[in-house]
Order: sequence, then C-alpha cells, then structure tokens
Amino acid sequence: MNPDEDTEWNDILRKHGILPQQVKVTQNDIYDSAVAQAQEEESRRLEKLDLDELAELEDEEDEQVLELYRRQRLAEMQAQASKEKYGELVHISEPDYKKEVTEASKNAWIVVHLFRDSIPECKLMNRLLGELAQQYRATKFAKIISVECIHNYPDSNLPTLLVYGRGDMQSQLVRLDRFGGMRTTRRDIESYLRDVGAVDPTMRRALAGEDGDSDDGSDDGRATYVDLGRRVG
Repeated sequence: MNPDEDTEWNDILRKHGILPQQVKVTQNDIYDSAVAQAQEEESRRLEKLDLDELAELEDEEDEQVLELYRRQRLAEMQAQASKEKYGELVHISEPDYKKEVTEASKNAWIVVHLFRDSIPECKLMNRLLGELAQQYRATKFAKIISVECIHNYPDSNLPTLLVYGRGDMQSQLVRLDRFGGMRTTRRDIESYLRDVGAVDPTMRRALAGEDGDSDDGSDDGRATYVDLGRRVG
C-alpha cells in the first residue's frame, strides 16, 4: 500500500490520524519555488563578482531598463497613432451611411452633421466641426445633406448632430438655440461632445496658433431629442 496515493482507504486513515495529511502542491507553489530558486542562484552569482564586475553589470541592467522603456513608449505611440486616423470633416452620401457611420461606430465615435449649405448655422457648424476634427483625430467627423440622411427632414431642425458609438446612435443635438445660434463657439460644441463621451480630452491636439487654454465651456443643458423619422442605415 502506498500512503501517498489518493485512495478512499488512505483518506480514512488520514482522517483518523493514522496517516499524515497529504500536502497538495499547487501551481502557485511551483511558481513561488522556482522564483525563490532563481533569486537564490542570482544571489550566489553576485556574491562571486568583484566591484568592477558589479559596476559593469549595473550599467548593463540600466541599459536593459531603458530599452524596455523605449519599447513600451513605442508601443504606446503606435497604439495612439492607430486610433488617431481621421483628422478632417468628411462629406458622405446616402449609400455610404451604413458603412461610414453605423458600422464604423462599432470601433470609434462618429459625429454626423445633417446640413444644408443654404443655412448659415450649418456653415458655422461645418467650420467648427472641421476644427474639432483636427483636434480629436480618434473621433470621426462627417457631414451629409440632411434630406439624403432622413427623407423630408425639415430645414427648421438644422443644423442637427447625430452622435454614434458602440454601433448605435447615442445622442442628438437639434439646432443651435441652446448656444445662442450664430454665437455658438467651437468650445460649446466641444463641451457637448465631451459630455456625451464622443471626444477624449486627454487626446486633444492644439490648433495652429491656439493658446492652449482648455476651457471646457461646461453647460448643464442637454440636447433635445426629437423624432428624426426614417434614418438611413
């Protein structure tokens, strides 16, 4: 009979104290033992080195730390660059809406401007969104003629912003009344998009000639939701 075997009889003997309790080794125990052994071996190796050899080893380890840091920073920069792939306000049409907006919003935030060139507030909005697109390159900014996006959409609702994320529309902004119409500023729209979550302030780029003041222009109001009728895509 092997006292180390996991048998029912051995369990009975352990229960009554005839056999000692079995010590089960876990994966964590194996890992801790290996780490301790490696540390002990490294300690013995260092004890055999003189001062010059220790100084040389320290220089090598510093270089390894710096190289590791360089690789981490490069990976972070590459990851950020892969997100910041937009940078301009693009004009889309009805056939492209599903691909350029609905499907694309599964991987990024999309801000869509429903506009008409004949409406001054729409021209203002296009200018503001063009500037924001340069600042927040991880967010896609697009514009589409209103009646191409929503058939028979009234001009009285323009400009309208549709904000998409996670594959669906998350927010709507109808008209610029809450910001004072033609007095609306870039920071007004930026603040609204921050509140929605469509732009990340930590990834904001400064425009050429900007003083760097990042006033949020916070506003307690929220966009008014309306029945937008049939939406493309």
